[in-house]
Parts: sequence; structure tokens; C-alpha cells
Amino acid sequence: MEIHEREPTRAWVLHPDLKSDQHRRMADYALEEAVALAAALPDLEVVGAESVRLQRPHPGLLFGTGKIAELKQRIQEAEVDLVLIDGPVTPVQQRNLEKEWDVKLLDRTGLILEIFSDRARTREGVLQVEMAALKYQRTRLVRAWTHLERQRGGLGFVGGPGETQIEADRRAIDEQLVRLRRQLDKVVRTRELHRAARAKVPFPVVALVGYTNAGKSTLFNRLTGAEVMAKDMLFATLDPTMRRVELPEGGGEVILSDTVGFISDLPTELVASFRATLEEVLSANLILHVRDISHPETEGQCANVLEIMDSLGVNRDTPVLEVWNKIDLLPEEDRSALQQRAARDENIFAISAVTGEGIPDLMQEVASKLASETHESQVTLTFAEGRKRAWLFEQDLVEAETQTETGFDLTVRWTARQEKRFRDL
Repeated sequence: MEIHEREPTRAWVLHPDLKSDQHRRMADYALEEAVALAAALPDLEVVGAESVRLQRPHPGLLFGTGKIAELKQRIQEAEVDLVLIDGPVTPVQQRNLEKEWDVKLLDRTGLILEIFSDRARTREGVLQVEMAALKYQRTRLVRAWTHLERQRGGLGFVGGPGETQIEADRRAIDEQLVRLRRQLDKVVRTRELHRAARAKVPFPVVALVGYTNAGKSTLFNRLTGAEVMAKDMLFATLDPTMRRVELPEGGGEVILSDTVGFISDLPTELVASFRATLEEVLSANLILHVRDISHPETEGQCANVLEIMDSLGVNRDTPVLEVWNKIDLLPEEDRSALQQRAARDENIFAISAVTGEGIPDLMQEVASKLASETHESQVTLTFAEGRKRAWLFEQDLVEAETQTETGFDLTVRWTARQEKRFRDL
């Protein structure tokens, strides 16, 4: 029997360039990022992309009627199946534009949800994405819900079977949400057990954060020897990966955590749903903020990451090192100037995760920062607390010990995290 490969969905990307938006990114780079987002979704072929200047969004159609007619002609000529709009689109605008252009339409939130669904690997990640998608879909009941009958990966926004009745959709969404919440509760309980087991390991946690495609996974792979998916693709990593890393010159071991890349205009419901997935960042002893320093919008990307970290509730007392990655992509003159700038700030390191340049200095500072977190304490234990005493020696925390009539007086050097774990024993 002859098997035919499925034809890719032909997509057209539109970036609404709002004149009134005081914080808008440069349109060219915004469009470039939107195209990269689309390229991150399998079975999608971007056949056209453009920015559309807008004085203000039209409430019913987003664009003016003249622009809609102009775009319709281009969309038809390119035989487009799907239009991706890099920004928010109301349910009414979506319905009207789909009717005008006779294609499916997806806004930025819908596209990001599709990508997250395709990339999520852990059970919790999958459930969180599905719940976020359901909440998103509930606000768009002018369209149907195809997720329950999907025939492909993803959430069914891009392809799949025909639409069902809105009432059936509403009922299906409510039932699905209840079911997913129950499943998520079980997964979270299991995760808490794993976290409790991890808490017994006294190694500090170093979390990699940064804008998507900044090179976090490439750096993670170089430091750990792991083979985390590291592609030149937005959202290549969605679920956190954790590995032990030996620090230089007797600095001990740390747990390195690679996390999902942040992105501007990330849907707030998605940030909330991924809060548990990013918990390693919330409890980290040290954060490495990885930046693509070769990107023209690196400052804007940096601001986006800091804003999201703030909204996640990351402790402002947690030390942060800025890692200016991809210096190998810069011209020699620019790279030299950048390295000199970084050298003047003890919290900034210019590196290349691909070539390894600058990484030894970075890891030295990681070891130094974590060492400075330790403090000395006096601990008194009775003879009956032999288990606690053994734990202190196993972790190599004891600096001095004196036996008394009732037990032991110990001088220990440890981090606040290690002290808490000891108290919980």
C-alpha cells in the first residue's frame, strides 16, 4: 500500500506594528522572532511574513478593510492554510478574519501553547500545558474545541478534525479541566516526594535562566556532558533538566538546572501554569542569567527575563551572574570591547558555550559565590543523635569536634540550605 506523507501546513506570519505602543520592539526583529516561533512547530511551512503598520486595532477585524482585502489576495495566491498573528487577537476578530480570508487563524498565545504542547516531555509539563490551553480556549467559544479528537501532536488549533457544536465544546472543556486538575494533583504529590528526596542532597542548586534561544542548553551540555536538546530553535527546552556538576579546585558539587526559555509577551496563564516547573529557579542558591549578547535586541530580552523572574517571585537576595553568551558570533573588535566591559564587573562573564571561551572563569566565580554563602555554627548533639552526627561527617561539614559527658560539641561550616536540611533530619 502506498503511504503518502502529510503535506506541511502553509503558514503566513503577520506582525501588527502598533504606532501607539510605546514599548514596541523594532518591527523587523519582532517579525523575525515570530517567524522563528512558527518554525519551532513541526509540520509548518512559513510561506510569507510581513509587518503591518496599525494606528490602532480595529475592534471587529483588527486591520482596516483595505488592508484585509490586500492581505487576502496575497494569502490566496500563496495557498495559505493558516495565518499566524504575532499578538493578541480577540475571539470576534479571529472569527471575522477567518471568514474574510477563508483560513484558520492563530494568535501569539495560541501558537506558543501549540509549541509548548509539542515540546513538553514530563507528565506534569503535559498536564500544565493542556490546562493552560483549556483556559485559553474557554475565552474563545466562538470557535470549536478540537483538542479531544486531535489526530496529531499539539493542541488541535492548527489541524485536526472538523469543528463540533459550541455547547458540546463548553461541556467537554469543563469536564476535561476537572479531570486534568485531579491528575495534576496526583503528579504534584509525587513531585513533592521527589523534591523531598532531592532536599536530602546537600548540593547547592545553580539555575540557568534566559531568553529563549540564548544558548542555555548548549552551556548546560558543555558543563554536564549531557545531551539535552540544543537546537537553534525557540523553546527547544521546556522541561527542566538537572545534573550534578563538579566545581573547580575543590569547590564541591552543585546541581545545575536547565529551564524553559522566557519570551516577551509570554501568556500570563502559561507563566502561572509553569510556576512548579520553574521551582528550581525559585529555590536556587545562584542564578546564571544567560544572554545572547550577539542579538540586536539583547537589552530588551534581558528586561523581559528580569520582568518574568520578578513575576515568578524569585527572591531578590538570590545572587545572579550575567552570562554574555555567543561572543564567538561577534566581530573581533566588538568581542574585545565587550570582554573589557565584562571584566570591569565581577558579576558579568563574556563566554561562548560553543567554543568554551570564558567558561573556566565563570565556573571559578560560581564556586567563589557559593563558598561565600557558607557560615560557621556550633552544634551540640547527644549520644542518641548519632544519625545526625554521621550525616554531618558524610557531608564533610565538620571543622572541629569535642566529646562531652552527654554527647558532642561540633563546629560546622555549611550553607543555610544545608543547615535547614540538618534541622529537618
